[in-house]
Amino acid sequence: MQVKCPICAKSVVWAPESEFRPFCSKKCQLIDLGEWAAEDRKIAGKPAEDATPKHIDVEEIEAMLAQQQEDFFKH
Repeated sequence: MQVKCPICAKSVVWAPESEFRPFCSKKCQLIDLGEWAAEDRKIAGKPAEDATPKHIDVEEIEAMLAQQQEDFFKH
């Protein structure tokens, strides 16, 4: 089977002897890795929710802990 290198579009044989498959060479493999590392490439998905931690009042925490069963705090 033949595939195109995702970086330069050269034809690549998809077989165990193709060391860098789906890339045609180590150079194209490293270019792709660099693009992922720089976040130029990413897998599509739903947007992440706001990662900013919400402020929780100490009284809210105490109320949540008070609702736990007695054995919650045991090893």
